[in-house]
Amino acid sequence: MQRELGSVVVTGAGGQLGGQLRIRGGDLVRPLASADLDITDPEAVDSVLGGLGPADVVINCAAYTAVDAAETDRDRARAINVTGPANLAALTAYTGAHLIHISTDYVFTGRAERPMEPGDPTGPTSVYGETKLAGEVAVRAGDPSATVVRTAWVYTGAPGGTDFVSTMRRLEAERDTVSVVTDQVGSPTFSTDLADGLLQLARNICAGGSPATGTILHASNAGSCSWFDLAQAVFAEIGADPARVLPTTSDAFPRPAPRPAYSVLSGQSWQKAGLTPLRDWRSALAVAVKA
Repeated sequence: MQRELGSVVVTGAGGQLGGQLRIRGGDLVRPLASADLDITDPEAVDSVLGGLGPADVVINCAAYTAVDAAETDRDRARAINVTGPANLAALTAYTGAHLIHISTDYVFTGRAERPMEPGDPTGPTSVYGETKLAGEVAVRAGDPSATVVRTAWVYTGAPGGTDFVSTMRRLEAERDTVSVVTDQVGSPTFSTDLADGLLQLARNICAGGSPATGTILHASNAGSCSWFDLAQAVFAEIGADPARVLPTTSDAFPRPAPRPAYSVLSGQSWQKAGLTPLRDWRSALAVAVKA
């Protein structure tokens, strides 16, 4: 049955994607930061969200995203990335609201040689990736109508931010040169573009008959690059010399959790679901830096 979209509840609204959903959705969005709702507490989830109905959508942006810390903080990572989404799925299955759960490229091995589709074999190599994959499974088991959206390399680009693009802007002002890895390739995703896409997805689902219902989708800006390429592009956009970005490899930056060497996500599933493709990553970066 076709219906008007009621409200869009955004959990994890204190993060960069949740914040952009709040800005782009305006009065439509009901933002809930971790201080407003602990999704790991089922009683809190029922108390805060128990009044939702079939016209409402929950977009779960809440996640434990400290990739390296998760290697030793396994219980907390699992609570937020698995138990929390399971609680939300139980709630939406009971109330009839729809759940859109945000996941990550880290559920894959990182060894692919072509853009990855939702049905490709998974194989996370970090605790973060393992818990995010387990969260996907829990969501789909608890609410078969839920939609999982995987994305990658999300950034705002805002001065003072902590994402990669924001960090490159800061380092350009602080250092003569920066060294960035060339052997990790992915799809940079501008959080504003992703937020707009998720709001379109919410409207389509609420209207009824959306092919996105009960599926896994991939959403990122089109194209791909290495972190080195992205850093050089940031420098170019702010009027700095890209040659000040020096190439290096992952071996020069050992981390507790391995990073995927290849994280490019195919946008075919997003388009087949009737959703507007996200623009090319380079065009998106230009807008992000100017904004």
